[in-house]
Amino acid sequence: MKNETYERIHNSVKQERDALDLLWQKMDREAYGRAIDLLCNSTLTVTSACGSSGFAAKKFAHSLCCVECPGKFVPPSEAVHGGMGALQPGNVLILVSKGGKSEELLPLIEIARAKGAHLIAITANLESEIARAADVVLEMCCTTESDRYGVMSTSSFASTVAIFDALMVGLMEEKDYRLESFALIHPGGAVGKQINQ
Repeated sequence: MKNETYERIHNSVKQERDALDLLWQKMDREAYGRAIDLLCNSTLTVTSACGSSGFAAKKFAHSLCCVECPGKFVPPSEAVHGGMGALQPGNVLILVSKGGKSEELLPLIEIARAKGAHLIAITANLESEIARAADVVLEMCCTTESDRYGVMSTSSFASTVAIFDALMVGLMEEKDYRLESFALIHPGGAVGKQINQ
């Protein structure tokens, strides 16, 4: 491996660490509190995003189910072909977009409004259309992406996953979620064996 290559991959980890440090410093207690309240009172949380953000949004939908807060990831392409029918009044829609203007996500805003659902936006662009339309905005903090061109979803992806993990942890606390409940729905794998001994 070339010295330049190692420097690049070493710096990649540093840049992602810096993104998480910036997120930690800039977390808005009021915004996170409102987000947790909305999520606690929703019978279903729908997440949607494009590309790498979609993988983070899908993971969060699964994490919600793991703590018995029903979640569903709807790809943007399916959302505008009936997928948003899952969304009901009082539910939460979470949209993730670094730039806050992903064209595939914009129609979902109007659907959520018309259906009386709440919108949480996760974005780095607080002046974007998605941010302006949201009930709550959680800032996706990232300095620059860590690849040589600054275009791959790296630091922003790490920031997004951290935001989602923080929300999950918050929900577990607010709902006083018990390990016994998790054990019931997670009998598989090493974790299931460990907690079900």
